[in-house]
Order: sequence, then structure tokens, then C-alpha cells
Amino acid sequence: MTPVPPAGAVVPFGERLEQAFARHGQLCVGIDPHAWLLSDWGLPDSAAGVESFGRAVVAAAFGRVGIIKPQVAFFERFGSAGYAALERTLADARAAGLLVIADVKRGDLGTSSEAYAQAWLGAGSPLEVDAVTLTAYMGVGSLDAAIDLAAGTGKGLFLLSATSNPEAAVIQRAVVADGDRAGLSVARAILDDVAERNAAATTGPLGSIGVVLGATLDLAGFGIDVTAAPPVALTPVLAPGFGHQGADVANLSALYGGYARGVIVSESRSVLAAGPDRLHEAIARRVIETGAARG
Repeated sequence: MTPVPPAGAVVPFGERLEQAFARHGQLCVGIDPHAWLLSDWGLPDSAAGVESFGRAVVAAAFGRVGIIKPQVAFFERFGSAGYAALERTLADARAAGLLVIADVKRGDLGTSSEAYAQAWLGAGSPLEVDAVTLTAYMGVGSLDAAIDLAAGTGKGLFLLSATSNPEAAVIQRAVVADGDRAGLSVARAILDDVAERNAAATTGPLGSIGVVLGATLDLAGFGIDVTAAPPVALTPVLAPGFGHQGADVANLSALYGGYARGVIVSESRSVLAAGPDRLHEAIARRVIETGAARG
């Protein structure tokens, strides 16, 4: 039986993610209101359309999965009206008890990094979510303010490490020249930095800082050996690329090895294309398939 934390205690994101896995499995439903999807759903390509889309996905996800991932760019393209639509979608998700990972891919340093973190991870913010995606192009240390705020509020972070877009390989596979990570690929250096931080701060099975590792990649080519025993405090992995992009969830263990039990299987278009009337059925089917892969 999972112990109940004292009232007012901050529950680390890693623990809440583990609870979501236990209740609903590892599937995460993306909210990506592409213009063509809005059209297929019979919705206008407008702020009102993305709001209807987002809130419908939340309603269909409720009780079937534990995690959703809105792609903020599709809301942001409508300016302040788009952000208002996103805020209402996030409010629905909070009321439904869903873990929300905002795919914002922010990256900065100093007070700017801290301000971004306050916007997305600060308690009571209209954009408050449970975790965000971040870029560490200026070094993982440049995100220390966000990392500290996340730890204090029980939030999570997912740092881009090895991503599926082909343009990324030239940088992410490049070898670090000096310092403690000399000889490692950039992707591996980010993973190792995150793993060390999780080991220092985590008491449960999952850390609260994760990485993004694309499911369509040969991770060994990025210097990441998934067959090696991962750290005791396992680094969560946000894994885009399943479904529409070609990765098969049946290969989850082969793709991620010892990290598989901490993988968030992210799917968007493969379920959203089912349309509003059959979305709940598509989600339920993918939950079963993901659960079978988990074993």
C-alpha cells in the first residue's frame, strides 16, 4: 500500500508519475491541434477550434490514461486567444487529475530561465502544469533555476537528449571535447548529468528529471547504451515517435532496455486521427497495446 504523504507535503513528480503508470499504464496522449486535424474534426482553425479540440481530448483521456502532453505551439499561433484556450484546457486537465506535460521546449539561463519555470511550474499560475520539456543547448547548468523550482514544487522536467528529427544528429552525436563528460556524445552527456541529479535527489524508483529520447532512433548511434544497467533512481524517458511516426510499441523493451519501465509512450496523431466520435475507443485500444508491451 502506498503511504499517504502528510497534508501539504510536496510529492515529487517522479512519485506521481509512478502512480500514474500503476493506475493507467505508460501511454501519454498528445494534444496537437494541427490545422488538418481541426478540419477533419469539423472545427475551425482558430482559438475557439483549438480550445474545443483540447478540451475534447482531455475528456476522452479522463479515466483511460494518466498523462497528456499538449503541444503549446499549436495554441500559441493564435496569440493571447490561443493561450486563453490553452489555460482552459489545462484547467480541465487539472480538474480531471491528469498529469500534464507541456511541450514548450524552453531554454534560457539565469533569471529568464527562472521566469519561464515560474510561468509553467509555479503554483497557481494559469499555465501551471506538472512538467515541461526544456532544451539544454547552453548547458544543463543553465537550467538550475528551473530544476530548483521544480524540486520545490513537486514538478518535473524533460530535457531534450536524442531527438528524432534528422537535423539534430550532427549536434547530438557530437563528442564533448573536455571536462567531466569528455569523450561522450552530447546526448549521452545530458542523460548522464540528469541521471546524477536524480541519484542525488531521489528516494523513489523514478527520478523527477527526465530526458527526451526518440523512439525512432538507434540510440546506440547517439552513444546511449540501453542494455547497460540504468541507475537505481531511474531517469524517466519521454518517448515521441510511436504510432504515426513509425515506432511500434511492441518493441518498447528492445528500444529502451532497462529504461523501458520508465518510458512515457507518447502518441498524438495515431489516436487523434480517429476523430472526436471514436477518440475514446482509439485511446482505450492503445492503452491495451501499451500494457501488453510493458508485460
